[in-house]
Amino acid sequence: MKRIIHTDRAPLAVGPYSQAVEAGGTLYISGQLPIDPATGLTPATIEEQTEQALKNVGAILEAAGYSYADVVKSTVLLSDMADFAAMNSVYARFYTEKMPARAAYQVAQLPFGVKVEIETIAVKG
Repeated sequence: MKRIIHTDRAPLAVGPYSQAVEAGGTLYISGQLPIDPATGLTPATIEEQTEQALKNVGAILEAAGYSYADVVKSTVLLSDMADFAAMNSVYARFYTEKMPARAAYQVAQLPFGVKVEIETIAVKG
């Protein structure tokens, strides 16, 4: 059985998908853009955008009853791989021990011209 997760503390889905779906004790969080859900605005720098995307991930984790400690895999999409080190420095503030597995890719373009999008998988226990 799957459970659809939604919170107003993260941006609304911009298409026909859910913010997250939980199935079998695993939470699958759709790629989170760096949009502030309160204002609808996107910060300018890669550091600010990474922080906002990860805050959005955190809001969804919390809404589902999970935490950053439950994250087992992240996928980071960057519009420019030259931003990797700056993104990584912010990412490291959110995951400080028992870090999740991760992949990072440069993509041709992200929605709304943002610099980063972060997809996350978390498992209870």
